[in-house]
Amino acid sequence: MRYTGILACAAVDGVVGARSVDSDVVQREAVREASLLTARAFPANAPHGYTPQTNACPSDAPTIRNASGLSPNETAWLETRRQATIDPMKQLLARLNISGLDTDKYISDHQSNVSNLPNIGIALSGGGYRAMLNGAGVVQAFDSKTVNSTNAGHLGGLLQAATYLAGLSGGSWAVSSLYANNFSSVSDILASNPDDSDLWQLGNTIYEGPSKGSIQLLGSAGYYAALENQVSGKEDAGFNTTITDYWGRALSYQIINASDGGPAYTFSSIAQQDFFTSGSVPLPLVVADGRAPGETIIPGNTTVFEFNPWELGTFDPTVAGFAPLKYMGSNFSSGNVRSTEACVTGFDNIGFVFGTSSSLFNTILTAVNGTNSTGLLSTALQASLTALLGGIAEADNDIADYPNPFYGWNNATNLGHASQQLTLVDGGEDGQNIPLHPLIQPPRAVDVIFAVDSSADTNATLPTNASATGWPSGFAIESTYRRSLTEIQNGTPFPSIPDVNSFFNLGLNNRPTFFGCNSSNTTGGIAPLIVYLPNAPYVYTSNVSTFDLEYNNTERNAIVANGYNLATQGNGTVDPGWGTCVGCAIVSRSLERNGVEVPEACTTCFAKYCWDGTLNETAPGSYVPEMKAPGAEIKVSTSGAGRSKVSAAMVVAALIVIVGVW
Repeated sequence: MRYTGILACAAVDGVVGARSVDSDVVQREAVREASLLTARAFPANAPHGYTPQTNACPSDAPTIRNASGLSPNETAWLETRRQATIDPMKQLLARLNISGLDTDKYISDHQSNVSNLPNIGIALSGGGYRAMLNGAGVVQAFDSKTVNSTNAGHLGGLLQAATYLAGLSGGSWAVSSLYANNFSSVSDILASNPDDSDLWQLGNTIYEGPSKGSIQLLGSAGYYAALENQVSGKEDAGFNTTITDYWGRALSYQIINASDGGPAYTFSSIAQQDFFTSGSVPLPLVVADGRAPGETIIPGNTTVFEFNPWELGTFDPTVAGFAPLKYMGSNFSSGNVRSTEACVTGFDNIGFVFGTSSSLFNTILTAVNGTNSTGLLSTALQASLTALLGGIAEADNDIADYPNPFYGWNNATNLGHASQQLTLVDGGEDGQNIPLHPLIQPPRAVDVIFAVDSSADTNATLPTNASATGWPSGFAIESTYRRSLTEIQNGTPFPSIPDVNSFFNLGLNNRPTFFGCNSSNTTGGIAPLIVYLPNAPYVYTSNVSTFDLEYNNTERNAIVANGYNLATQGNGTVDPGWGTCVGCAIVSRSLERNGVEVPEACTTCFAKYCWDGTLNETAPGSYVPEMKAPGAEIKVSTSGAGRSKVSAAMVVAALIVIVGVW
């Protein structure tokens, strides 16, 4: 089996396995990476760091937009982005070799109206660092900038052809990190020199802070002092702070390549970056759940919110509105900033955004505040953390708190219309651990979604001793299907999805599956075709715990490599026809829309990969997945970094158990 791209990077850190990229390429890539990482995202709130600022509102004062369609910003940007996807799509489809369809001619014949062309979305699920790294491996496989990713059996260019890239919880870390670092490639990030950068250096947990690199601090005490100083500045400015502020700030040290983790970097500033305004990258979307006043358990019909570079809001009929993200923190009432108020900027710190999407991890910070039963922290670190968090956990502030822009908005349906605060939590707490919600909205007209499921369900779904834990069960995508049958989904179509037992019994949780191949088999319109990509062992057993917080670089790279091989099906060795079938999934809805006959090659692919509606609801047996490419299994070095995790007992004691997230 021939391995390229990520495995070349992994080999630098001692991964044992077949590889074919010589050291010259790796060295050249490292030099290129250093220049790319120099130009980072935009510190829009400089020199104020993490502290939001209050100033006079602009002449066109910000207002809440009704969610009846896309924003003018997104509509205008799409004109540029959809044009920019045409050439990468041509190149990708030509390499995927769909026999019986001249894809170059097909794209050329329809490119005068891009709405006739395939519209691609990518969704990266939650699941902590496992999800971040597994999702990153898929993105790396889809990225034409990855060395050898455009060779036979690979899928480089799919990222360049995609319109949307969505992330949730751990998946949002991968997405946000790319955009916060000038949309550097995953390969560039992995190849960065740990002596110069702490980016994705996971050998030190967020409790300890960075130990080396360009942003070295004076030990963990200095790290905690920096966290306290940054968060207290926000609090002193009159804004509520919660554990999410500390979590997002701490995580930023690992994810954003800037001093102190880029406290001045905002999510809305992505909209000002050249790489984004030029349409050269997909639109980033980050998902979080709303928590209605008085709720503790997040129900399946909770309001799902999205962050994009222009707005925070939701298409759900409960709120059905979007607020300008740049002015988040301003006092809105009935859709307008109050006439006596000024406008706030800098509230949408990018770490606070991806911290909001992953606020389930606040449980970790809560759990270790005042106890050290795992031996995770030294006595000094434990004392510092306890002092830092103070009484936050006791005050039930284990959420993300936003001044509510939807105060007085849609009072008849908005449960939070009378609350001054908008409470948001981890985007997977309603069971929908894959961020499909923003991609299935009819105004976005997405044709195909590559849904990467890095969930760790099997510990809850199959609790027998004979079952391996930490693998997906299909629960995440089934949760979105079940929600589509309720009024909260407002008639948004979604493909039929089988129950979890059927996922196991039919093997759908262990291999790629297409859902929604027959577009007529949905109600309310045509749903996107879903290419479901569940995490499985291809070259590495990547079913690490969501609460594992420490990884040396060999294991980090191995998890990414496994994600790469998940996307490519072992670079075409698990199934030599996989690339063609990916191409068929991409063009399927477009062919139908334009009345073009489906070629026989695609009919064969759909017979192989489409779920045919079969169910087997009997209780499944044990689940211990086999290595899909055993001859190329990656061995990792275990020296240099231990494995820190919060114990199961601590999590159970502190966590409202959310099936399908952890």
